[in-house]
Amino acid sequence: MTMKRHPYAGDGSHTTSYYAASANPAPERPELVGDHRIDVCIVGAGYSGLSTGLHLAEKGYKVAIIEGARVGWGASGRNGGQIVNGLNASLQTIKKRYGQDTATFVAGLVQEGGEIIRERVRTYDIQCDLKERNIFTGLTGAHMKELEERMNLWASYGIKNQEMLDKEQLREHVNSDLYAGGLIDHSGGHMHPLNLALGEAAAFERNGGVIYEMSPVVEVDHASPQPVVRTAKGSMTCQTLVLCGNAYLGKVVPTLTSRVMPVSTQVMATEPLGEERAHDLLPTDACVEDIRYILDYYRLSGDKRLLFGGGTVYGGSDPRDIKAKLERNMDKVFPQLKGVKIDYAWSGNFALSFSRVPQMGRIGDNTYFAHGYSGHGVTGSHTFGRILSEAIDGDLTRFDVFEKVPWLPFPGGRLLRVPYSVMGSWWYGLRDRLGV
Repeated sequence: MTMKRHPYAGDGSHTTSYYAASANPAPERPELVGDHRIDVCIVGAGYSGLSTGLHLAEKGYKVAIIEGARVGWGASGRNGGQIVNGLNASLQTIKKRYGQDTATFVAGLVQEGGEIIRERVRTYDIQCDLKERNIFTGLTGAHMKELEERMNLWASYGIKNQEMLDKEQLREHVNSDLYAGGLIDHSGGHMHPLNLALGEAAAFERNGGVIYEMSPVVEVDHASPQPVVRTAKGSMTCQTLVLCGNAYLGKVVPTLTSRVMPVSTQVMATEPLGEERAHDLLPTDACVEDIRYILDYYRLSGDKRLLFGGGTVYGGSDPRDIKAKLERNMDKVFPQLKGVKIDYAWSGNFALSFSRVPQMGRIGDNTYFAHGYSGHGVTGSHTFGRILSEAIDGDLTRFDVFEKVPWLPFPGGRLLRVPYSVMGSWWYGLRDRLGV
């Protein structure tokens, strides 16, 4: 039998990642066939769509999610699995650009995404290897100064879950000679991202929600009083439409296409290391990322593999050899792993906004969107999903704040956004290498 080909996802199967190989059982949902009506239609069954949908379904709304491939097929099922608080743009940057009131508002919600994830895991008994703590590492004195400034800034907003680690204190968490020290966030954590998405999808359905898979959207009519989403075999007319395609929405909604740029990042998984070897690398089982512009991030899986990620490719293409690209970096962090077998390596796209601040807004009266988490989507998407659900339910208090934050276009528009970003990446990468 010939498999149906998908515009961007092949036959719709999950990528050949460790997460897909270790995913919890999940049903295959039907395609959207025929013409339907619903209270709320959401495009995209990643974290943004699932978070929005689950919050609304819990409130009693009739909600359908239309997914182009499978639940969690995109960034939500491929990411590093790290619960890292905050946005890509720092609170200091937000204060300089948008004022103290906006910075205070953002500070009040930077930990909310992680809290939502933990609540979902508890309430719906989602099996996703949830662990506590994340660590930011610094390679230079300048990095350590930056981390201390971050800790003090967050503390000034009442966020006091963080503490500095000198080189020896960091060794209690990360057995590597590479770093000068670090900062531990006790309110961070990590988990199996695809299993989290699958668990949230099941919770959504348990609350009466409906998910259609393998139904790529070909047209969106958001100008009508009742928006209409069309796929190859069907349509969904709704009172309210929510667009959560993020890096994979493509050109279906031209108004949003130029607002973000797809960027790919890569992850690989070693063979199982065993309890003793894994404990030697990361004794407290925290997840780790450094603070360079082009960073490394890593953690242990539930079955004691090292999951190691990093790198960026602007425009969203896949590197020719993911393993080779990441092994060099892993060997610098953990030379004791040199030659270890790599069982899985994969790539996935996230949506980058030029300001590094996520965007949330409306197109017309009844179409909402959220995107552009810029590499911090695990927590940000869960928070934005809640805020979108509040707005749809009539409370626009938090939505209005984000809707009013101005978005910045990429210099040169779509034509030059990739070369411009590559130039910026080269410059900041040079600064990383020079230790400034």
